[in-house]
Amino acid sequence: MIQRLFQPRQPAFWFMVVLNALSMVLVWLAQKPELTLTVSLLIAAFAFGNAALGAFFAWQLIRRPAK
Repeated sequence: MIQRLFQPRQPAFWFMVVLNALSMVLVWLAQKPELTLTVSLLIAAFAFGNAALGAFFAWQLIRRPAK
């Protein structure tokens, strides 16, 4: 299964990597104490959307045979 996820020649692989890294940054930002609750929730919503999009690209890679 790792062989199907690790496909550096596929654009979906790089989208997945970038989106997952961005999700980590968004979650870290959402936990900052100086942010208001509304801003934290908005950032968290973007983080969940980002994670879902990254999972979509991962699923596309798993469905496609490794080259």
